Amino acid sequence: MTTHLDQPAAAWGAPPESSPTSTRETVVPAPGSGEPRQPLFRRLWRGRPEDPRWARPAFLGLLAATLLLYLYDLSASGYANSFYSAAVQAGSQSWKAMFFGSLDAGNAITVDKPPASLWPMALSVRIFGLNSWAILAPEVLMGVGTVAVVYASVRRRFSPAAGLIAGTVLALTPVAALMFRFNNPDAMLALLMAVACYFTARAVEDGRTKWLVWAGVAIGFAFLAKTLQAFLILPPLALVHAVCAPVPVRKRLGQLAAATGALIVSGGWWVAAVELWPASSRPYIGGSQNNSFLELTFGYNGLGRLNGEETGSVGGGGGGNTGQWGETGWDRMFNSEIGGQISWLLPAALVLLVGGLVATRKLGRTSTTRGLFLVWGGSLLITMAVFSYMAGIFHQYYTVALAPYMAAVIGMGAGVLWEKRSEIWASLTLAASVVAAAAWSYVLLNRTSDYLPWLKWPVLVGGLTAALGLVFAGRINRRLALAAASVGLVAALAGPTAYTVSTLQQGHTGSIVTAGPAGAGMMGGGPGGGRGGFGGGMPGQNGNGTTQNQGQGQNQGGQSRQGGGTGGFPGGGLPGQNGNGTTQQGQGRNQQGGMPGGQTGDGGGMGGGGGVGGLLNGASVSAEAEKLLETDSGKYTWAAAAIGAQNAASYQLATGEAVMAIGGFNGTDPSPTLAQFKQYVADGEIHYFVSSGSGGGMGGSGSGTSSQITSWVEANFKKVTVGSSTFYDLTQKASVSETDS
Repeated sequence: MTTHLDQPAAAWGAPPESSPTSTRETVVPAPGSGEPRQPLFRRLWRGRPEDPRWARPAFLGLLAATLLLYLYDLSASGYANSFYSAAVQAGSQSWKAMFFGSLDAGNAITVDKPPASLWPMALSVRIFGLNSWAILAPEVLMGVGTVAVVYASVRRRFSPAAGLIAGTVLALTPVAALMFRFNNPDAMLALLMAVACYFTARAVEDGRTKWLVWAGVAIGFAFLAKTLQAFLILPPLALVHAVCAPVPVRKRLGQLAAATGALIVSGGWWVAAVELWPASSRPYIGGSQNNSFLELTFGYNGLGRLNGEETGSVGGGGGGNTGQWGETGWDRMFNSEIGGQISWLLPAALVLLVGGLVATRKLGRTSTTRGLFLVWGGSLLITMAVFSYMAGIFHQYYTVALAPYMAAVIGMGAGVLWEKRSEIWASLTLAASVVAAAAWSYVLLNRTSDYLPWLKWPVLVGGLTAALGLVFAGRINRRLALAAASVGLVAALAGPTAYTVSTLQQGHTGSIVTAGPAGAGMMGGGPGGGRGGFGGGMPGQNGNGTTQNQGQGQNQGGQSRQGGGTGGFPGGGLPGQNGNGTTQQGQGRNQQGGMPGGQTGDGGGMGGGGGVGGLLNGASVSAEAEKLLETDSGKYTWAAAAIGAQNAASYQLATGEAVMAIGGFNGTDPSPTLAQFKQYVADGEIHYFVSSGSGGGMGGSGSGTSSQITSWVEANFKKVTVGSSTFYDLTQKASVSETDS
């Protein structure tokens, strides 16, 4: 028998549907049904007839508020991560570069991810030109879309208020506000993972094959955004459908097979094209050591992330529970490095997940309500577990993947327990979730005691007061219950909202970014925690870094703080040094982070006069250097070549000309080889070489390809100094005096 909890939200408070297996939502009558069909605009504004009049306007208001919030001062981040912005620029100039995800229009090497996340940005830049808004606005739209998907999934089975709570929690999660305004692949990944959960829930609801197939398609395209991370939620989604779908076992297995096929096709077509394409006529696969996307997928971007054995990486797990990427363990999502990014409402979500499963424990196997808890809750738990124990490369912003799952669980749990609040266990559980949120917010706010120091006390007191109201007054008086719930919601959201506002007020650039005020995302537990660098500086280093910004905006750098790392930075950087460094990053202002301290050299770079910005941030490009590289650039495939992708990206974005990234992101990829580079030079395809001044570039060893190319260039070609930057003209041989020196 279908119970009250297992009715669609539209049917709550109405008599049970005639068919115990029917879970279809009520829809607007179709033409010819005998009832007039409302105009499209009215239907969009009003929503379903059985909804309260405020429901659809409130939902549209949530989307509009999210859009405006995320668009606020968007250009402050300039080109954000210049690594991906350079690839976007290349894709806007060359369809081949767009298809492969090349870092440059000359198609020398790709980014170290598949290219799906770059495609919307590249199309936007083709239409609107290269600028911060054209790059980042598609990410904002993905954020708004993710909020809509989470709302829609929760709303189908629960009240409009539950859907609004879920959407609001997602929009105000600090790491979501960060990454839905940033050009890393994580925004697209989060959207597609939410879509996969939505479609799986629909399949569990009515047993239709098409929904599960669409879920497979979503995960397949998510694979083309960030490879194997897209597969983290496959086990819970497959298991929930296999157990809970309202169709016979044989059909369930057939549906899973069809979804698997859809996943393989949607994610595999590009992989097949790359692997079958002659290697000589496509760019080198960045991040791989053998020019193979499969090697990249299962090595550097796959198992290497779990066990820390990433060949070509800048650092791995280091063994044990502590490595270059922070401590691992069950509490990793709550520690000083990660907690302020995502964990504000995680304790409440876990409490509400348990409460929701208890509330639905007596429902039948095909209960859609319980299925929703299992789909979203299972995705939350498995992703948390993997993130907590992975020993390889892990950055704080990865946790944006948790935000949609957490938000959905909170909305659903609050909705179920609110309906059952007359039962003492339900009111106690609801109160416990409020206390958990308020108490944990107090802890997180206390970690950054210089930021809004007064806020932690109202949050704690408000949460405790709301919990008491829910337990004692909420069971007997609806108005008092609503008042207590409102106070509890405000107390729970105050902390993450404050961090989100802090995030929106600053630009973010570089490869590693964190949300919230300074100190909210420090790596290694040190006193720092700047933005755009590794906890404000490379591990084990102290120093000051400033970010200068070109183009649209002002030269207002952001000071990085002392890095409290766990040791040296492998393959680049010198642990334990002090120094000053500057970077220049795109168009924007108020940008957090900057070049990690502890690196010396003119031009603010890593190692020397070439103006190299380093492994994680871009280089300082002067107007004189721009003019030099732009001169006669049309005669060459690449205006210049530079060690490392961030360095090359800075020159490429500044000049609009293709710049070859020798060694890919880390400077450690064996591409091009010395022989290949010599041939490029002999064929007149490269004009200048950007000096790194560090004998092998960023992340490279003394005997690596990057080092070999650098030594050959310095020994054979004319040095050109422009301001504090040093280049080598690859069309002019060095004089005898230069060679001798």
